Amino acid sequence: MRRLPRKEVNRVSAWEDFTGRHGVGDILAGHVTKVLPFGALVEVEGVSGLLRDGSVWPARPQLAPAEGSTVPVRIDGIDAENQRVSLVPA
Repeated sequence: MRRLPRKEVNRVSAWEDFTGRHGVGDILAGHVTKVLPFGALVEVEGVSGLLRDGSVWPARPQLAPAEGSTVPVRIDGIDAENQRVSLVPA
């Protein structure tokens, strides 16, 4: 049996913990780790997700969250197979 590196074990544990407690539609507070032209990467309880709303940010940059800020997000989708979370502003 292959042993997972500690970092991988922590990521799997965070994912399983997150998906066991949350589902689509839940509103949570997330920490913005990076702002991109098409959205922002937001960490929620140890799991990173993509906050999709970047389509309006180039035209209205005041709506873009700042890196390091805490923002309310709603879970829009969970892709368990690829361990991805889609988020939208709450």
